Amino acid sequence: MPERSTAPNADRLARRNRTVAAAVIGCLVLMIGASYAAVPLYRIFCQVTGYGGTTQRAEGNANGVIDRVVTVRFDANVNNALPWRFGPEKRSVTLRMGETMQVAYLAENLGSGPTVGTSVFNVTPLEAGAYFNKVECFCFTEQKLAPGESAELPVVFFVDPAMDEDKNLKHVKEITLSYTFYPADAPAKPVAAAPEPDDRKDNL
Repeated sequence: MPERSTAPNADRLARRNRTVAAAVIGCLVLMIGASYAAVPLYRIFCQVTGYGGTTQRAEGNANGVIDRVVTVRFDANVNNALPWRFGPEKRSVTLRMGETMQVAYLAENLGSGPTVGTSVFNVTPLEAGAYFNKVECFCFTEQKLAPGESAELPVVFFVDPAMDEDKNLKHVKEITLSYTFYPADAPAKPVAAAPEPDDRKDNL
């Protein structure tokens, strides 16, 4: 009895393997792309919705000022890896909804070298984040301080009067604005950079 040719089966198996390999590679590319996109997309989602107490960024208040008042309290924290003293100039302010207010935080570098800090922030209650608008804030950029240097870091904000129409926030009389400073990532040293003074000394 003649033997059956195995060539067609081998070709089908090879095509199937190529298809599976292409599908796996495609999935990996999609997963990598999604991982890179997740952070900015999540940040945009938080900014639009105020999720997690994320505040909003605005050019100014176009909705007017109403009589309802709210007290904004200021909280400050510093990560242990950053040798800074950091705190609000005032512990709290009371303002009308829609009223623009400027306050300041004070920062001082207690370390022996220059340091760069970056801050994260939120407000509580978390639902108020959708109505807490910043016009100007030190948190929009990194802050660099020389050894022993201190700086006044301004924040300009207002609470959107639309919050008064939110039935879930009718009872809210206080909002806490909280910042935490972390050390910013140090830039990588160029491969061709000249040696530091200490390095030259060691090479003598």
